[in-house]
Amino acid sequence: MPMIDFEPPERFVADTVGPPGQRVFFLQATQGSHIVTVSLEKEQVRLLGESIGEMLDNVAPEVGSELAGEAVADNAPLDTPIEEDFRVQRLSLAWDEEHKSVIVEAHDGADDENDEEDASSTSMMQSLRVHLSPAFARAFSQRCARAVEGGRPNCPFCGNPLDPSGHICPRANGYRR
Repeated sequence: MPMIDFEPPERFVADTVGPPGQRVFFLQATQGSHIVTVSLEKEQVRLLGESIGEMLDNVAPEVGSELAGEAVADNAPLDTPIEEDFRVQRLSLAWDEEHKSVIVEAHDGADDENDEEDASSTSMMQSLRVHLSPAFARAFSQRCARAVEGGRPNCPFCGNPLDPSGHICPRANGYRR
């Protein structure tokens, strides 16, 4: 499985492309002219950002604080051209105690490499590994939250996303609001 490793990257950001309701979510790692862009689901971005924040609260509360993240925040858009290298199927997160860094891994294939059917496709799977300092990890976590929040507002009754024309709310017995 080819592993693309950024230790550390110049940039690592989560962002979206497209209008609310039709957005595509991306993670992008950059080192010099080498850019890796992977697509993933909104829920994966939300969980990754929350998990990094919780991890930092437990293992590096001072150097990975909200203020430290704001000091190194990257608010620039994704680097262009935005070309998906692979679609993320699985994410993993770890704390490297020796280097005091957060490690994020994104994989495009399933975890079961022993399956004979997948044996031929295993060599084609790709993975992205990014090492982040606590401050950059906090900034990344904050950016994940902003990317997720930038979509359609949620219905106050059922919590589902609202379309510009409203939606059929299950809590209102199917009536439009």
